[in-house]
Amino acid sequence: MHLNLLVTTLLPVCVPARDIQAWEYVPLGPFLGKNFGTTISPWVVPMEALLPFAEPNTVQDPKPLPYLCHDDAFTFNINLFVSVKGMLGFTQTHTTHMYYMYWTMKQQLAHHTVNGCNVRPGDLLASGTISGPDPDSFGSMLELSWKGSKTVDLGEGETRTFLKDGDEVTLTGYCEGSGFRVGFGPCAGTILPAL
Repeated sequence: MHLNLLVTTLLPVCVPARDIQAWEYVPLGPFLGKNFGTTISPWVVPMEALLPFAEPNTVQDPKPLPYLCHDDAFTFNINLFVSVKGMLGFTQTHTTHMYYMYWTMKQQLAHHTVNGCNVRPGDLLASGTISGPDPDSFGSMLELSWKGSKTVDLGEGETRTFLKDGDEVTLTGYCEGSGFRVGFGPCAGTILPAL
């Protein structure tokens, strides 16, 4: 796959409405549940700044279709942190890593456009939830609360199974080298009550 990516990266926080998503998931798939709330980080990071942190993707089993295969390293060593701050001010933070992504950004872009869908400057493509193999690296409240069957402790007795009005979700991330760090601005959004 030969793609010259003129891409910048940023951190978006998508807060899906899982109750809507569960209703529409079969047969439509997630649609309105995914456009519930989105916050975008305050600045973008040029892809060139991330290339020193590129690593080969070694977790693609089964192997993707031929049009999605590429040999260059395009999985990025990005540490990601998501925190939920509740109404009482207590915060629970979880850590995940961009390395857990199955698909590279090149593969996501190639698959998105393979049927003729145009991509223009300014278009925003999101990867979806990034989660690791164990609860300490889960990237969504749905996973952390095991579909609402267990509570997530925010501290001092404040718990959640799902986000509530007034909760603030913050996503931060950075790559780190010897003596330097390339970071994304904090991306924070607050859940507001319906009008």
